[in-house]
Amino acid sequence: MKTNMHDHLSDEEEIEGYVKIDRYNSDKIGRIADHYKDILSGLGEDPSRDGLIKTPERVAKALQFLTHGYDLKPDEILKSAMFKEDYSQMVVVKDIEVYSMCEHHMLPFFGKAHVAYIPNGHIVGLSKIPRVVDAFARRLQVQERLTNEIRDCIHNTLDPAGVAVVIECRHLCMSMRGAQKQNSVTTTSAFTGEFVNETTRAEFLRLITANLS
Repeated sequence: MKTNMHDHLSDEEEIEGYVKIDRYNSDKIGRIADHYKDILSGLGEDPSRDGLIKTPERVAKALQFLTHGYDLKPDEILKSAMFKEDYSQMVVVKDIEVYSMCEHHMLPFFGKAHVAYIPNGHIVGLSKIPRVVDAFARRLQVQERLTNEIRDCIHNTLDPAGVAVVIECRHLCMSMRGAQKQNSVTTTSAFTGEFVNETTRAEFLRLITANLS
């Protein structure tokens, strides 16, 4: 049965509907670390040598952090800072850093997300949009699903006139293994409402590619 991080983190800080992770679940860390000892042995290494003694625990802690999005509720993050506002123009948050883990090879992919919505009676605190991106990214993912999940969360929670999401990432499963193409970038997009309209979508794409500084 899945447990909530709030149940077993001894030193967490709850902030506006989600939990900031400062400590780790010791039982989970122990189980994962034991498996990594076997993995190291299977690779032909000696888990007891000096450089590797603490590696299983370090990897377990890293994995728990990199996948802590399972214990976050992205819709609650948005709801914690929703405000009624008579504003109906496009709101764009671009160049949001993305760090995630490919679920096929458990190797990182990383890049940037660009998110926009057109309010329909409610706006949201701008910092919440990057936090929603992070909540979905900090899971085992594929970029296509990540793009849709961000779009759907904002659409279903804010009920805006439209949502647009574009993500551009480099995948280490392509650059380190497999095709071994170091400079390839994968771009995915998802739109709802007004952004299905070609003119509105073109304005969004112009804004995320423009240098406004």
